[in-house]
Amino acid sequence: MASYDVIIIGAGPGGYVSAIRCAQLGLKTAVVEGRETLGGTCLNVGCIPSKALLHASHLLHEAEHNFADMGLKGKSPSVDWDQMKKYKDDVIGQNTGGIEFLFKKNKIDWLKGWGSIPAVGKVKVGDEVHEAKNIIVASGSVPTALPGVEVDNDKGIVVDSTGALSLPKIPKKMVVIGAGVIGLELGSVYARLGAEVTVVEYMDFITPGMDGEVQRQFQKILGKQGFTFILGAAVSGVEASKTKAKVNYKLKKDDSEHSLDADVVLVATGRKPFTDGLGLAELGVEFTPRGQIKTDSHWATNVPGIYAIGDAIVGPMLAHKAEDEGMAVAEVLAGKHGHVNYNVIPGVIYTTPEVASVGKTEQQLKEEGRAIKVGKFSFMGNARAKAVHQGEGFVKLIVDKDTDRVLGCHIIGPGAGDLIHEICVAMEFGASAQDIALTCHAHPTFSEAVREAALACGDGAIHA
Repeated sequence: MASYDVIIIGAGPGGYVSAIRCAQLGLKTAVVEGRETLGGTCLNVGCIPSKALLHASHLLHEAEHNFADMGLKGKSPSVDWDQMKKYKDDVIGQNTGGIEFLFKKNKIDWLKGWGSIPAVGKVKVGDEVHEAKNIIVASGSVPTALPGVEVDNDKGIVVDSTGALSLPKIPKKMVVIGAGVIGLELGSVYARLGAEVTVVEYMDFITPGMDGEVQRQFQKILGKQGFTFILGAAVSGVEASKTKAKVNYKLKKDDSEHSLDADVVLVATGRKPFTDGLGLAELGVEFTPRGQIKTDSHWATNVPGIYAIGDAIVGPMLAHKAEDEGMAVAEVLAGKHGHVNYNVIPGVIYTTPEVASVGKTEQQLKEEGRAIKVGKFSFMGNARAKAVHQGEGFVKLIVDKDTDRVLGCHIIGPGAGDLIHEICVAMEFGASAQDIALTCHAHPTFSEAVREAALACGDGAIHA
């Protein structure tokens, strides 16, 4: 039986980052992981493989729609789906192998197997029980089930996000249940590869929680890319055969019943914390009504010595949020001050155009009665965006009317996932729109659109 300062259950972004920080701070650290590779859902069947497929399919779209206009003549490339999946798997291997290297470099033990906590200070992996002064639960999340819909990834007809990454062939018709981040990203992949994609969403708008103007513009752009949206629709069930499926739904506005035929149905209705089999309830660990582990401001549960981070606790289910919490709790265990600013956690959708946001939306601030100013700038006024056929979208910056302090930003356009971090840094430092507007931005870059939106909060943008 080995003894550690910290044992972390789960090797996803929260778990492995926390382990590395713990080791750097001098704590003897081990990580429990039952997968054959490290990296959790994100690196194995989530963020990383989906981005590989998004990149490959985007290049196909460019070849089919924009190459000729740029003077690049010739036949559009054909799609070798098996090779594209191999490329995706190679990307996974490079990233997961990199984490294994970092574990060895930082002298972190990988306890291979699925873990449970039989008692405070003890973690069982297989037949072995290890001792730990502290235990961090970083067990992540799993796709949420939808009543009346049975997912079977092996059959490749009704799948969740994991199954959608490895379909045996590209479907002619795909129905996506849920218009959130996962559904729209994976829907984009298959739409670019030639599938007819229909999105069925319970709400009356896509991407719940996003700024309203961005929602509307995003839906319009995706519509031009071939998406069909059925909003305000409650799915009652899916009938699957060996080769096809039928999606049954009811429109909320009039209770009328409808159905859609599909080769593949992707169930993308969100995720839920995964804590099954850990023994937390038996130890008296408290949960929220939504199945999240309750923690205090230092990520500690109500049971001494047990902590939790990432998708298993309250907050947005984002890899970078889990990473921040993982580093912060490591600092706490090392006797330092761990901190996460939950007001400055960006969110990104990796379609083309990308969508990114940080801080509060205009609607939220108005509901709070906050006096605000809004500065907007269209990418049609950005020279670099027009040069690469990505002039759709805009930057929307929201600031306090009296102090000019940045309260939120919402971007739909090229490189939005990278541009948003200028605003994240600005918000961390309590910057004003004028601070951004007075900062020299290189020309020609996409980032100039951010500066123009900041100028629009004052006397006005230059290129609008």
